[in-house]
Amino acid sequence: MRDAYSGETVAAAYSERVAEYVDVCGTLESVHPDDRALISAWARTLTGPVVDAGCGPGHWTRLLASLGVDVEGVDLSETFVDHARRQSPEIGFRVGDIASLGVDDRSLGGVLSWYSTIHHTPDRIAEPLAEFARALRPGGTLLLGFFEWSELEPFDHAVVTAYRWPVERLCAVVEAADFDVIESLTRHEPDTRSHGAMVARRR
Repeated sequence: MRDAYSGETVAAAYSERVAEYVDVCGTLESVHPDDRALISAWARTLTGPVVDAGCGPGHWTRLLASLGVDVEGVDLSETFVDHARRQSPEIGFRVGDIASLGVDDRSLGGVLSWYSTIHHTPDRIAEPLAEFARALRPGGTLLLGFFEWSELEPFDHAVVTAYRWPVERLCAVVEAADFDVIESLTRHEPDTRSHGAMVARRR
């Protein structure tokens, strides 16, 4: 199990398993209804452009667009981006690193980072969070999805090593990046990894 984060390694690992990923969890039909409800409710609070940071095959980007959000999807994997463009050519998708979004300072109303920081090691997760803070206007919000656990620890994710976090510890890291956490949620169900989500407002 590798502990050092490498964007190139993550992009290559996902690119090799795009078809499998899309089949298992890359469509709106495959997502948990609570997640769809949360992201939909968050979308209705947004004002201004939004980036789906680590958009994967683009299913959440499509949901946001269907709700009238001015959204762009960004992902490390060119294969994912190509898939997303084929599925939704009317939406903007591009290859990029979530730690370097390529947008102006304070230009965004929202950032969706749904399980896109899970492969960042604890000493590197501050990098995308700092980028989200740079890109968001004051009052803009970040919606973060992650694996939740009682201890901070790596585990053998199906694609490449990932991390699960105690909610309180990840909230502290997010708040240190110039956010105020306004809501956090967890979900524990049999035979699935524990889920966490939080909404944080840019100071």
